[in-house]
Amino acid sequence: MKHIPRKRFGQHFLTDRAVIGAIVDLIDPRPGQALVEIGPGLGAMTLPLLERCQALTVIELDRDLAARLRQRAGLTVIESDVLKVDFAALAAQAGQRLRVVGNLPYNISTPILFHLLEVADRVEDQHFMLQAEVVDRMAAGPGSKTYGRLSVMLQWRYDIESVLDVPPEAFDPPPAVNSAIVRMRPLAQPPLGDARLLSELVTVAFSQRRKLLRHTLGRWLAQKDFTGTFDTQRRAEEVPVAEYVALAQALGA
Repeated sequence: MKHIPRKRFGQHFLTDRAVIGAIVDLIDPRPGQALVEIGPGLGAMTLPLLERCQALTVIELDRDLAARLRQRAGLTVIESDVLKVDFAALAAQAGQRLRVVGNLPYNISTPILFHLLEVADRVEDQHFMLQAEVVDRMAAGPGSKTYGRLSVMLQWRYDIESVLDVPPEAFDPPPAVNSAIVRMRPLAQPPLGDARLLSELVTVAFSQRRKLLRHTLGRWLAQKDFTGTFDTQRRAEEVPVAEYVALAQALGA
């Protein structure tokens, strides 16, 4: 029975075999690794991954698709909203760090990235299909118009690399946007413990990105009785990740 893609789940199924093969090669799954796939859909990536690693955990919200996947040997199916999944518990159960992959639903890709950010220390690497525009924002450097809160909050914790462009015609139905595969490797020594403070700081900084930071972050720092030095005669997009992290460290000391 043919599955009809559901708009409310943001379903776009990958169908191009050459693209699927290229993605699986980039991931390079091995037997014994703790692989978790988010949003396996009709199994286009799932089955080639399973061939190489022999056991795979998949997270699928669509009950019809989850039922199909349960019929496949070697798959552990978690029928759930990915934002409710405890990845730390999955890593503990596996006794090793996770390798997380998936064609992320475009409508909730950013919340998923932030959900996983909380357990970056339990993850070996992540390979995700995302809107190309989102990958650009994730990997953007200071001075770029696409550099923002997402760039800073992910780059303080991961090495981020766009590794493959994927055209709309590789999907059914074709999305209205270009896609890309991003590789995310958690940094071995994150330079900061308090992600919440950094998140608050960066959110304030980019709240009015056209204004100089003295109008936003400067006032916020004054409220925090910050007595250190930080150049607020810049716009938020001009400040490197390392400077935001250093400021959060100074505030949290």
